[in-house]
Amino acid sequence: MTRIVAGQYKGRLLKVPPSGTRPTSERVREALFSRLEHMGYIKGCEVVDLFAGSGAFGLESVSRGASYVELVESAASAVRVIRHNVSELAIGRGVGVAHQKVESWLAAPRNREFDLAFLDPPYDLPEEQLAAILAALPEHMAADGMVVVERSSRSPEPTWPREFVLDDVRSWGDTRAWSAVKATADTRVGL
Repeated sequence: MTRIVAGQYKGRLLKVPPSGTRPTSERVREALFSRLEHMGYIKGCEVVDLFAGSGAFGLESVSRGASYVELVESAASAVRVIRHNVSELAIGRGVGVAHQKVESWLAAPRNREFDLAFLDPPYDLPEEQLAAILAALPEHMAADGMVVVERSSRSPEPTWPREFVLDDVRSWGDTRAWSAVKATADTRVGL
């Protein structure tokens, strides 16, 4: 079990899939969310949680005031857990659950642009596959959207498409998170 750290659902427990996922620690989520809230990337934002697992990143976003969250997960057992967690929190509206591979989700057109994207793929996901996923992400992001990628601290920095500019890197034990902002024409000039 893991719990929501802050906001409307603070302290509420979330089920986690019995296997196949690696829940992000509360300490890491608190640090990431504190920074993101300070930067204005949660309240009123539209968020996508790719490789959602239990849905902890997305549901933490809802708890802290995100206007909409899309939870994308391919494993049927994890999708059942996500749906259970959404039901237990009685969120009702503002949460979508997509039972599909991230690549398939990214290949489909969307009627919204996301302000924030979380990617917490399996640590053994090949770097080339992560790079392809990141390359497909910009068209789904708002003009100043931010993407946060969580990987093992032994992993190299993700290969960012030219639409993203690295913003920050943080480490906690075996976990490292990179954040990048979707570049505008003005920010790409200096690259």
